[in-house]
Amino acid sequence: MEKSNEKCLHIVMFPWLAMGHLIPFLHLSKILAEKGHKISYISTPRNLSRLPKIPPKLSHIISLISLPFPKVESLPELAESSMDIPHQKAQFLKIAFDLLESPLLTFLETTTPRVDWIIFDYASHWVPSVASKFGVSTAYFSLFTAATQAFLGPPSLLDGKITRSTAEDFCRVPEWVPFESDIVYRLHEVIKYTEGAIGNESGVSDTVRFLASVDGCDLVLFRTSFEFEPEWFNLVCELYRKPVIPIGFLPPKNDDFDDYENWDSVKKWLDEQEVGSVVFVALGSEATLSQLEVGELALGLEHSGLPFFWVLRKPITESTQILPDGFQERVKGRGVVYFGWAPQVRILSHSSIGGFLTHCGWNSAIEGLAFGHVLIFFPVMNDQGLNVRLLSGKKLGVEISRSYKDGSFTRDSVTESVKLAMMSEEGEAIRANAREMKRLFGDEIKNDHYIDVCIQQLVEMRKP
Repeated sequence: MEKSNEKCLHIVMFPWLAMGHLIPFLHLSKILAEKGHKISYISTPRNLSRLPKIPPKLSHIISLISLPFPKVESLPELAESSMDIPHQKAQFLKIAFDLLESPLLTFLETTTPRVDWIIFDYASHWVPSVASKFGVSTAYFSLFTAATQAFLGPPSLLDGKITRSTAEDFCRVPEWVPFESDIVYRLHEVIKYTEGAIGNESGVSDTVRFLASVDGCDLVLFRTSFEFEPEWFNLVCELYRKPVIPIGFLPPKNDDFDDYENWDSVKKWLDEQEVGSVVFVALGSEATLSQLEVGELALGLEHSGLPFFWVLRKPITESTQILPDGFQERVKGRGVVYFGWAPQVRILSHSSIGGFLTHCGWNSAIEGLAFGHVLIFFPVMNDQGLNVRLLSGKKLGVEISRSYKDGSFTRDSVTESVKLAMMSEEGEAIRANAREMKRLFGDEIKNDHYIDVCIQQLVEMRKP
């Protein structure tokens, strides 16, 4: 491999196979490319085809590198992403992901100019050992808050037995957190997480993947800012004992909006609503609710009396009825249920949106707060419960009340939370806090400064 220009880095981006990871990695790729750095963005064919188009002005500097998706018997045909499979098969997807190690090695061996950095995700904990064969530096890019990563623990846990072996273990503040904290899971939230965190088919637990990624890399990047979670950021620096830098929130930009064939009809409905009156409801591409949960959520939105735009995953079959009888007729004009994918950022940017009922994945939380919207929390899986504790502690939203053990909830709790967040006098302070966050999460200049500091670090730490 020939050596790259001293002023231009060649950076490989290697995200995990989930849209909530692929998109932020692409967003960072575009930002780095705009600053003159060559990007090789690596994934599998179907995942690359799902990405937004690369802007023409960047097409010469961002290369999409397709690696054939390895065949794993337990995965459905054409399943290349976490959105293609039930959560219970996530570990089989990781088996396939681990099989990309060999083709990635071949790419590093043959590509020119030589790669300076690989920015990788938590699941590919083996990247640092592959990169070291070619003298390539590695940065683990955490798409999780510093609080979430601190909760998982220090890499030193790899040297001994990881003691958290039951769901209840994740519902307590870890011993390495030296200050008062309520950032823990609730029992119903952690059940799905522990399906991947403890013994599994891939042979490597998610906890080990996280810790080994931190342990093996040269640099840790966080999609956060020091101002937002200073105590947690200081803690991860102490736990990791290696360079750790925040890169800001990567806020959405107007030119990120893709052409969307149904946007005119969506915009027409939003234009007809009063400013700040609409509740946007979206629980991500992976969350699966039971019919009972969908029904209670629907009736809670109906009884709130507020306009809403609800993006809901398509039913398994067209004949499957998941909404309560007569619901869509009763809310016609006031509420929209939109099946399938919708342009979340574009909808959130519309002036009629006032609140965001969200699963509180970190990507979605950032997008909501970048536009100053109050959040209504409904965590479903993964890190979402921890994010809710963090954001709730900062009084940026209202959590829908649920059973600690099984996560059950009622339509009344939905109605109460939505009204509190959107219109009550009691909720005005929370709405004001969320509006204030726009100055932190949505400030392109401030976030761009974080990127410049990151690039400086990448240049200084590049291996000769």
